[in-house]
Amino acid sequence: MKFIDEATITVCAGKGGNGCLSFRREKYIPKGGPDGGDGGDGGSVTLAGKQGLNTLADFRYTRHFDAKNGAGGEGRQKSGKNGDHRLIDVPLGTIVKDADTDELIGDITRANQRLTVAVGGSGGMGNTRFKSSTHRTPRRTTMGKQGDERRLQLELQVLADVGLLGYPNAGKSTLLRAVSNARPKVADYPFTTLHPELGVVSLGMGSHFVMADIPGLIEGAADGVGLGIRFLKHLHRTRLLLHIVDIAPLDDDVNPVSEFRALEQELSSFSEELAQTPRWLVLNKKDLLGDDRFGNSEERKNAFVDALDWQGPAYFISAVTGDGCQQLVADIYHWIQARTEHVDIFDSPLAIASGATDEPPSIKS
Repeated sequence: MKFIDEATITVCAGKGGNGCLSFRREKYIPKGGPDGGDGGDGGSVTLAGKQGLNTLADFRYTRHFDAKNGAGGEGRQKSGKNGDHRLIDVPLGTIVKDADTDELIGDITRANQRLTVAVGGSGGMGNTRFKSSTHRTPRRTTMGKQGDERRLQLELQVLADVGLLGYPNAGKSTLLRAVSNARPKVADYPFTTLHPELGVVSLGMGSHFVMADIPGLIEGAADGVGLGIRFLKHLHRTRLLLHIVDIAPLDDDVNPVSEFRALEQELSSFSEELAQTPRWLVLNKKDLLGDDRFGNSEERKNAFVDALDWQGPAYFISAVTGDGCQQLVADIYHWIQARTEHVDIFDSPLAIASGATDEPPSIKS
């Protein structure tokens, strides 16, 4: 299914039912008092987060959603039935904005979380409501009110613990295939991945995290070059970024250090907050360094890290052979667990786990 991460829809809540004008008329009671009932309230439109949905593709062809109108009141003081509400399932990670004002309405991040986006109109009052000691036969009623109608802009940002960042063909999709249940397309040409792919990395019963492969970014991505800004936003929700670098490019004109610096600049240009997200360096294609034309693999690895003056966690892997991948995912899981436990106590997503450290581990090989 094609990945759809933006959609514009129109939602219309139900109109309230009208109040009833009625008088009691029964045998032996020819001139009873007013007994008109109130109208029912119109139904509201609510968005609900649903686990398992990964795109907004359902809104590609169905763009208008209505709730039911409330029924009108009846005689004998019978109130009209309320209109049925309209519940719309959306993927977790959906941001909801007013399409006309760009106002942020809400952010759906949890399963079964509900967000009312259009409120139904209230029902009108029957003439019973207007009787008094001085006005015994009121003929006044009120109409039901119109429900809200608005255009909504839905934007999906994937929810993942770890996001893979890197140039096209750096090996992000290969790594995701190697460590998770995802099966993204892998090929030897740029921009093989055209939409974000999610995979669950499992380390045993009850031990897992979600990894997202974001389409390859290039210089100028923050300004929309390549697949650019459309996919940079998906990195916002990740706790950790893995910066995947092709340490053995087949093209002699490609400089991995320059590419690394350029992508760092794109992150800062797009969002300072995103640039501050914890990031680990992953040097990929270790298997290709066995070729003599690339020189000694250990020397090349150390030279690259020194050239970057990289002080954070760094790993040396081969996504194709799996060499170094298990150590990488094990360290990621323990890092996530440490931060999760601390968030539960201090309720701060930016806090660092008590007892944990931000000191970089040595380069794994």
